[in-house]
Amino acid sequence: MSSCMEIPSSLVKTKETARIVIIGAGASGIAAATRLLEQGFKHVTVFEAEDRIGGRINTIPFGENVMDLGAQWCHGEGGNVVYEKVKDLDVLKPTGEYQMHFLRSNKDILSEGQSRAIAEFLATFKVDENYEGSVGDFVTQLYWKDAVKDTDNKTVAKEALDCMKKVICTSDACDHLFELSTRNHLNFKECDGDQNLSWKDKGFWVFLSLLLGADKDKPGDQGSLKGHVRLNRRIAEINWSGSGELLLCWNGEIVRADHVICTVSLGVLKEKHPKLFVPPLPSPKLKAIDGLNLGTVNKLILEFEEQPLPEPMLDVMFLWVEADLRELQAGEFFWLESLCGFHRVDGQPRILEGWIIGAHARYMETLTEEKVLEGIQWLFRKFCTFDVPHPKRFLRTQWHSNPNFRGSYSYYPTYSDEIRAARSDLESPLSNMAGNPRLQFAGEASSRDHFSTVHGATESGWREADRLIEFYKGRDEI
Repeated sequence: MSSCMEIPSSLVKTKETARIVIIGAGASGIAAATRLLEQGFKHVTVFEAEDRIGGRINTIPFGENVMDLGAQWCHGEGGNVVYEKVKDLDVLKPTGEYQMHFLRSNKDILSEGQSRAIAEFLATFKVDENYEGSVGDFVTQLYWKDAVKDTDNKTVAKEALDCMKKVICTSDACDHLFELSTRNHLNFKECDGDQNLSWKDKGFWVFLSLLLGADKDKPGDQGSLKGHVRLNRRIAEINWSGSGELLLCWNGEIVRADHVICTVSLGVLKEKHPKLFVPPLPSPKLKAIDGLNLGTVNKLILEFEEQPLPEPMLDVMFLWVEADLRELQAGEFFWLESLCGFHRVDGQPRILEGWIIGAHARYMETLTEEKVLEGIQWLFRKFCTFDVPHPKRFLRTQWHSNPNFRGSYSYYPTYSDEIRAARSDLESPLSNMAGNPRLQFAGEASSRDHFSTVHGATESGWREADRLIEFYKGRDEI
């Protein structure tokens, strides 16, 4: 027999009596819940499918500090709500000088001048707002037209371009640049300042702990949300057809609410919406869910007895010689083609972190850790002139395989241009005939100009909380 979780109801709802359910305890869900509680709402409940809070922020003890398995850097300063929250706490470290090192699969190492030219192109290219075509088309044309027009070595230039495309994909989360709409760059509003601020200590949990009023030394501490969060509660159905919302959990529990803020990832929406929402969502909402994509970017984290990269190397990026690439594509380690490179991690002197994208990242998730590590060690032997020993510890992320995420962060594919899918449609709340918000949506994918970021997710949670705060203004006096 299923249980029914009842929250006090009255004919005239106020902040004191309104029943608000938030689905998902990631950055957006935490932002919404904490703001509502701060503003005097009493009946706020957060349902989280995982056994932890944080969503795509997942800070764990590892090595000599912590590692962020999800969001890792604070992207920008001015206009970034994450930075504004922590700027006076001395918890962020600037990027500093950074020299990329490019290795070829024949063990050649690109010169400092060649490496600098590649890095400069990556850092400075801007998509033309009038360009018609994919980001892949634009980058390819710009590269051959301007960046390497005078080069004598077209072979290495092509290898470098292939590597750069994969590096850009790690930022945009697409499988390849030729499926990436220019809107992903043109619609995104970059915050002023340093784009890759590292956390000195405690990782991205520092930011969540401030939102929660939690202990920064205890990742997972629920702070002001203690008593309001229900872990391991996956929602099976949201029935928004009646006067109030009726939610059915996978364990049979029934929950009644006056307002629902849904913050699940775009990947979960794409997979689950036909059965999750009763009645089905309206056409504009479905178009947004169908048209936008949630890409896969995974991390490969290796801890060694001591740092294997020789000084002053901070990273190694891989350029495939054409003959070696063909051989790779025909072999068991074909998935390594989408592994861009490895780099050192601030605050972790003995760790290397690698990035793998797209379909090959999803395939990597299906392999055993032993097989993945075997491939990585083969890759180091193929490219490096120095020895990279067997790591003492290895971790890889599996964001796509996890049914509570189904990917890493969102992007505009060119398909979204064809069907005119808009993030504003994903953001828009569903209201009743009187205009009262009933089913709301938050999360990074619903952010119009800061999608794919923690600050965008946080802003979206505050946006939906503010929507309810505005709606209930004055009602607490009725």
